Amino acid sequence: MKRIMFLLAMMMCFGSFLKAQTQPVPWTAAQVVAPDILAAKIVKKQTQNILILSVGPSAVVKGSMDMGMANDPQNLEKLKDYVKKLDKNKEIIVYCGCCPYDRCPNIRPAFNALVEMGFKNVKILDIPKNVKTNWIDHDYPTND
Repeated sequence: MKRIMFLLAMMMCFGSFLKAQTQPVPWTAAQVVAPDILAAKIVKKQTQNILILSVGPSAVVKGSMDMGMANDPQNLEKLKDYVKKLDKNKEIIVYCGCCPYDRCPNIRPAFNALVEMGFKNVKILDIPKNVKTNWIDHDYPTND
């Protein structure tokens, strides 16, 4: 079932992917979290102060909240509404996983919205290929 969902997500993101790959990334290297670092924190139960948001087709990473694909204005509003009352210093990690994060059509709108809202500790999960390759295939913790 995960493979079918992954393939559907890949197809849905392809057109937006082509557009996004020409835009510069709005985050710094210090704002990118390696999957093994986040996975270790999840395993050690050290994520109670971290909000992990899926802004793509499905919430794969264990403990992540599904906001829907952030290139859809309704889902972006859902994300903004979800976080609006949080402390602006809260660590927030966003990921999609439909494609490489630096060309993803969902990461930029979510990241930019959170920064514009005043959040000071927004990070991106480093998904250089896709969530299957960079998370699931490594047996990192998933929402089942």
